[in-house]
Amino acid sequence: MDLIIRQARLRNQSGNWDIGITGDRITTITQHIQETGVTEVDAAGNLVAPTYVNGHIHLDKCHLQERMLSNKDYTFAECLELTWHHKARYTNEDILERAGRAIEEGILNGTTVYRAFADVDNIGKLRPLEGLLALRERWRNVVQIEVVAFPQEGIIRNPGTDLLMEESMHLGADVVGGLPWFEMLDEDARTHIDWCFELAKKYDKDIHMLVDDTDNPMSRSLEYLAVKTLRAGYQGRVSASHCGALASYNEVHARKVMDLLKEANISISSNPHISLVVQGRFDLEPIRRGITRVKQLWQSGVNVFSSQDDVADPFYPFGRNDQQEVLSYICHTAHMTTRNEIDAAFDFVTYNAARALRLESYGLDPGCKADLNVLSASSVPQVLRLQQPPLWIVRNGKVLVRNQLQRESFNH
Repeated sequence: MDLIIRQARLRNQSGNWDIGITGDRITTITQHIQETGVTEVDAAGNLVAPTYVNGHIHLDKCHLQERMLSNKDYTFAECLELTWHHKARYTNEDILERAGRAIEEGILNGTTVYRAFADVDNIGKLRPLEGLLALRERWRNVVQIEVVAFPQEGIIRNPGTDLLMEESMHLGADVVGGLPWFEMLDEDARTHIDWCFELAKKYDKDIHMLVDDTDNPMSRSLEYLAVKTLRAGYQGRVSASHCGALASYNEVHARKVMDLLKEANISISSNPHISLVVQGRFDLEPIRRGITRVKQLWQSGVNVFSSQDDVADPFYPFGRNDQQEVLSYICHTAHMTTRNEIDAAFDFVTYNAARALRLESYGLDPGCKADLNVLSASSVPQVLRLQQPPLWIVRNGKVLVRNQLQRESFNH
């Protein structure tokens, strides 16, 4: 065997296990492999899991924090406006440098799959998309990057974006993005969604929209997206991020929408860092947390996943591209703190995210791709408590990263 991971702890299994890898595939998992691997890793009783999946991140904007004007109020309108000056002047080299740093940060934290959103509009034109397509190519042998053509300024309210979105498909975008709630009228939001579905069907692309990213309980694009998915026969191919307005609906209407989401098999991404910062800005006390109904959606059987979204950009001043940190925020803000809830949340950045992106051969079974994290503790709660990066990161059956945590002895 090319690689053997020894003494690994597996979720929902007692004892320690050896994981045998040949080429880029897991070939066997047993309590002891007799043969010797070309390379061997000692997990030392720590948990091993598939590498993390970040299903929503704006890599074209990342690390703008270092050069932009400072935010004053973090309203959505202000965050949007602060991006304009930079977006009009993007170059491929600039995006490759900034986004490359974010990718390196993510790799060190155990993430090897990214769904990256590129603004497509009349300000930056196709420069953000071209930059992320170049990024996808540069990093193709190290990580997987999907590029989303994302109409950040709207479609109806930003005339000409529809033509740029279509051109994005010809250039090689992987996913059709959308931002329906940002249109001026409800009817425009529905037109926005209809148009995105037509584009996706024409080019056989999945859809990922940022939906109802607001505290406004009158924002209702999510339910239309669910119904459109059902009527278009696109179940399982649509994701929606944020969905904050859902948390402000009355319980009767919220349950109706959640039932529609489950029936339409739409995956919901909650990005807690950004929701906590941008939402609730017009509230006095009590101030809403801004996240969607994460726990209720999970309990109702909707596929929920969690993503970093932003890294040091106009929308968020922090961000380490660290899915373990994202999970910690989810557990806090969604009150997911019992053992089964913490375990379920761990799926938000592994199996659920992989399902949303329709990744093939993802997992920890023989035949799956050998993309694995040897984590820094023996259980999910301890991994999230310690917030230490994975000790070993394996990609395509080869050791990609070894993080060494060194402790000095204390003298009393």
